[in-house]
Order: sequence, then C-alpha cells, then structure tokens
Amino acid sequence: MNTLNTSSQEKPIKGYKIDGDYIIFTFNKKDYLEATNERNNQKLDFDDFDIEKVVVAGSFNLWSRDNWEMVKVNNNIYQLKKRIDDFNDDFNWEFKFVINNSIWAEPSKEMANIVPAIKDGYRINKYNFKILPVNIKKDGNAKFFLKGYTNAKEVILSGSFNYWNEHLYKMKKTKNGWKLNLQLKPNDYQYRFIVDGNWIEDPDNSNRIPNEFGEYNSVIDIRKKITFFLSDFKNAKKVILAGTFNNWSEDQLKMKKTENGWIYKITLSGGKHHYKFIVDGHWKLDPNNPIKEYDGNGNINSVKMVK
Repeated sequence: MNTLNTSSQEKPIKGYKIDGDYIIFTFNKKDYLEATNERNNQKLDFDDFDIEKVVVAGSFNLWSRDNWEMVKVNNNIYQLKKRIDDFNDDFNWEFKFVINNSIWAEPSKEMANIVPAIKDGYRINKYNFKILPVNIKKDGNAKFFLKGYTNAKEVILSGSFNYWNEHLYKMKKTKNGWKLNLQLKPNDYQYRFIVDGNWIEDPDNSNRIPNEFGEYNSVIDIRKKITFFLSDFKNAKKVILAGTFNNWSEDQLKMKKTENGWIYKITLSGGKHHYKFIVDGHWKLDPNNPIKEYDGNGNINSVKMVK
C-alpha cells in the first residue's frame, strides 16, 4: 500500500507538519501561484520580486511580522521549528506567510487545510492556512505506540483524523519503538503507520476494519466520561440507566443512590446516544434534559450528545 486515493485525501496539507514534540512551519515558493502586496493590494507573481525575509504570522502570535522569522533552507524553502508547548491548548489556529514584511503568500483553495480569510467581519476572496484541530499532547487521550522497528529511519502516523496525510505526524522514537499521543474528540478513528514508506496496520490492535486496498485499517475508539443524574425519586428502590450504548439493557447499569438523586458514570463514544431511566420498572425520560427525539419506533427518548 503506497498511496491512498480516497476523496478526503486528494488535497494536500501545506504549510506545516508535526515532528514529535515540534511543529515545523515550511514555506515553499513552488506551492504558490501568487502573492498579494499589502500596500496596494496588487497581485504578484513570485518571479516579480526577490525574497529577502519570510515570517510566520498567525492567530498564535497576533499576526506579528517580526517575531517568527523563518530560516532559509534553499532558494525556495524556508522553515521555522517551534515546540508544541509554546502554544496554548486550543490548537485551532490560522496563519499565513509574510514575505519582505508586506507581501502575503496566498494559499490555493486546492490545499486541504485552508479557511476563508476574514477582514473587518467579512469574508474576502483570500485564504488562510489552518492547523488541523488535533493536539499533540504528552498526556493526550489517544496514545499511539508501534513496538519495535527501532532500525527504521522514520515512522509516520496517518489516519482519518489528519486526512490520511503521509507527512504531517512524525512519531517519536523511543527505546522500544515509536510513540505519539494526540488529544482527539470522542469518536471512532481509523489509522495506520508508515514505516520508511511502507504502510502497516497496528500489530497490537485487534480492532480493525478492511480497507479498499484489500488490507486493514486499525481503529481507535476515543471515549469521554459522562455522568448521568436523575434528581428526586428518593423513595425508589432501584433505578436503571438504559440506552443505545448498552442495547437498552434493563438490568446492566444500576444507578447509585445519593442524597440528591441517582447517579451513574460511564465512558461513551462520540456522537448521539438515546437513553431513559427505569425507576422501579417504569421507564422515564430525563426530566432535566430538554433534548428529546423519536427513535423511529414511536418512542420518545432523551438524547445525550458526546463531543
């Protein structure tokens, strides 16, 4: 498996990549068809001027044109390496490259990680780069580890969370293998490892599904701790929590009685979950949750959205 050609993977991610504990911003002149001169809003071809300086400007540095100057690699490429810890926890940033203090390199709409630029509250016919909302964190809730392969030169983590990008998330080499921790929203994610250019599934993860190449993608289910609480019903003898998350079992999830009501803590996958309480054999909607929905069988259930 050398390439992936699904529709979500056709557009390239540009402008940055993740390398272990670092973000590496990369400006490559060949990636851009045009630039804009801020002083007169004139469109420029990159052959029209000489590059003397390139700066990363974005929401993470208040769009400064002074502080994040890049290092020249060759006549086309400039780079800047920053630690993940230097950023705040949002990991939801926009940025662009500024050349010679006044020329903005304009990302193409054919790039995957772009969003419309906003000026004075209005969208303009320009784009900013956007760093994908996947946080690299040492204590992240999604822990990826590939045992062995210590002789490999490079291992990349690629999955549905980063549009199956083949370069973005470079794993960190350890004594026993390769690791990378991400902070992901609750959901099911598919992923594979790329070891020196060769795609493999996670050999230590039995949760997998077939892919279109006749092989398998590994699957990680990120869950979130959720607390269900039913107030009152202090005289009830037994309260059961039932929902789509346990096939509506009538005896599996017995709630704990407290001074103020009944409580049950559970970890759930991302998405929509229907549920009800069974109070001494009687099915009850959650009186404190206004969100309700029909289930297609004529029943109304309370709804819990896990994000």
